Amino acid sequence: RRLNVRVNIELLSISNPVHKKDLAVRLTDDNDPFFLYNLVISEEDFQSLKSQQGLLVDFSAFPQKFIDLLQQCIQEQNKDIPRFLLQLVSSAPALDHTPVSLNVVETNPFKHLTHLSLKFLPGTDAEIKKFLANCLKCLKEDKLMLEEKLKRTEEDLTRQLSYTQQSLSEKSRELDKLKNEWTSYTTALSNKHSQELTSEKERALQAQTQYQQQHEQQKKELENLHQKSVQQLQNRLSELEVINKDLTERRYKGDSTVRELKAKLSGLEDECQRAKQEVLSLRRENTTLDAECHEKEKLINQLQTRVAVLEQEIKDKDQLVTRTKEVLDATQEQKVILEESTEEKQRHIEKLETTIKSLSAELLKANEIIKKLQGDLKTLMSKLKLKNTVTIQQEKLLAEKEEKLQKEQRESQEMGQSLRMKEQEVCKLQEQLENTIQKLEESKQLLKTNENVITWLNRQLSEVQMAKKLDSPASAHAGGRAAVSPLSMPDRPSFHSSGLSHPISPLYAFQNFLEPIHSKNGNSQCPVSKAGTVQLNSQLLKPTRCSDAHTVPAAGHAANKENGDQLGLESKYFKKKDDSIPLRGLSQNTLNSEYLRPYLPAKAQPSPKTAATPASAYFPG
Repeated sequence: RRLNVRVNIELLSISNPVHKKDLAVRLTDDNDPFFLYNLVISEEDFQSLKSQQGLLVDFSAFPQKFIDLLQQCIQEQNKDIPRFLLQLVSSAPALDHTPVSLNVVETNPFKHLTHLSLKFLPGTDAEIKKFLANCLKCLKEDKLMLEEKLKRTEEDLTRQLSYTQQSLSEKSRELDKLKNEWTSYTTALSNKHSQELTSEKERALQAQTQYQQQHEQQKKELENLHQKSVQQLQNRLSELEVINKDLTERRYKGDSTVRELKAKLSGLEDECQRAKQEVLSLRRENTTLDAECHEKEKLINQLQTRVAVLEQEIKDKDQLVTRTKEVLDATQEQKVILEESTEEKQRHIEKLETTIKSLSAELLKANEIIKKLQGDLKTLMSKLKLKNTVTIQQEKLLAEKEEKLQKEQRESQEMGQSLRMKEQEVCKLQEQLENTIQKLEESKQLLKTNENVITWLNRQLSEVQMAKKLDSPASAHAGGRAAVSPLSMPDRPSFHSSGLSHPISPLYAFQNFLEPIHSKNGNSQCPVSKAGTVQLNSQLLKPTRCSDAHTVPAAGHAANKENGDQLGLESKYFKKKDDSIPLRGLSQNTLNSEYLRPYLPAKAQPSPKTAATPASAYFPG
């Protein structure tokens, strides 16, 4: 059989009357509270043990070496073939109140070497009670400590919950403040942009009027241009038509981009409103927004390049205007020649003027659209930067809060698990206490019933012996001492068949006391005298024996009476012993109810159906 045993080693120092040191070793089992073996080794005992087992260690170093051996056994216990073993050997087939030897054995393929062998004595009832009381005391102390820890943890958790609730309320207030600030900021930006747009529109109108005036002046000057300049202008017009087509296409593209940007702006505003609830979704959308920003930056760079190209073209026009002014001085001389040709080409000029007006209007519109796009892009970039900063801060705050919440949840789960484990341990301990209390109550009741049975048997024996004394005063002197004296009765019978070797109660002694009387008297038939003998029926001993009447001479009892001996059983059989096993009932022990039928009154004799009931049913009170 394999068991997990707890070994307690204590070094006891005794100063009265002589300073001594004793080593106390105790073996216990956590699953069996009645498993207790003790060993106390003094310095003198250790010297004898050292000489017997050939130890090379002093008494001061022996406890540590013993602990080292036990630790090696613990390290090797989970292996299939352990090197060190701790054997608990008993002479009896079962561990029932017999001395036990504890051996520390080292195994190898050749031999099992015993390093140390210690003999332990089983604990008495008082020692077991003391040990159980100490265990209960420790369990109660642990229970009190656990209750205090539970109270502290509950208080700490309540404080943490209140603190977290306060922090959440503060954070919600801060979020509301940020919302209000964000709305006010957006309104201020929209007002500012509207004001800027109005101012830019006024500036554009002023510039348009200025350009119209300049154009009228140029028109008057161009009327006086030379034919060469007209041809150059025609060539330039063809080029401008091509450029105009490109510009129209670019304008359509710009309009489409503006529409897309407006749609994206509306979507971004909606996302900004939902950003408080969908922070995780914004992380994914940020990547898409970054890509879109890169695309917009590319578009901005393209538009800037186009604006630079247009500025260069305007510079070229200014250079042409200066050149035309220089040419005007030369063409004034040829004015007369050109007047005739101008009349023919005025019609063409009018057509070209209409086309130039439309082109100038479209250019102005394109410039205004480009300015608007630049302003919108600037605002979008500023908004995106603000959104990115706000989202990063919110993500950091949310990550910190999530980490705190996860830590608190883990701590609460661990505390709940520890509380459940402690509650289960407390329930187990309470069940053990209740079982021990029930066993104690049952043992007390059984002791009471046994004492009542013993007193009743003593009373019956005394009455029978008094009847013998009164009926046969003469035959007591004549007959021999054939009865067996109570002094010859075995003091502590043992159960050879069951393997038990501890003492039992006096009821079993009384049964064993009656059986030899029957075995002695069954072989020899003594003459029966009405005045000198007491007849014992066959029902007194066993129902299966012969029905012949057997007599027991009572001369010995009379002689004992004369010598001053006590009648009946000796007093030592009626004393309560500490090392005896309590009777669980007459049916469970070796005392059968059939042996007690002749001694019971008529009302108290059991029927065949109730022959196996406990002794408390036969002897009330």
